[in-house]
Amino acid sequence: MTTQHYSIHINAPKEKVWNTMLDQGTYREWTSVFGEGGRFEGSWDQGSKILFVGTDPESGKDGGMVSRIKENRAYEFISIEHLGIMKDGVEDTTSEEAKKFAPAYENYTFSEKEGGTELSVDVDVAEEFADFFTETWPKGLAKLKELSEQA
Repeated sequence: MTTQHYSIHINAPKEKVWNTMLDQGTYREWTSVFGEGGRFEGSWDQGSKILFVGTDPESGKDGGMVSRIKENRAYEFISIEHLGIMKDGVEDTTSEEAKKFAPAYENYTFSEKEGGTELSVDVDVAEEFADFFTETWPKGLAKLKELSEQA
């Protein structure tokens, strides 16, 4: 597991960036760069279970991550703890495959800067996906920036 760091300046208040990032409709848009049809099921409340789900176009079955919200300080910081995987619609937090991806964290920090928001992301990534995320995270953040800056 390796930790990757990304940041982007967004010309919008941090409340707007936060809401754009976490709202189901805009979440689906900005995360589409990671895979079409991605969504979350659950709550962003601290301590809550949340699933990050995508549907495999070949099998039609859901896969993704089983997670919980480790910390939530509105408009400032959110930490997602990944606990395992979902494969073919079944949650798995105990197999050797699941343990390759967990525990892992995604941490988002929102800071006011230069009349906008500096969004910093620290994400733990399994080595086998490091190159994919190095290429994809900047695209996702660019899409989040575009959506957040819309009037």
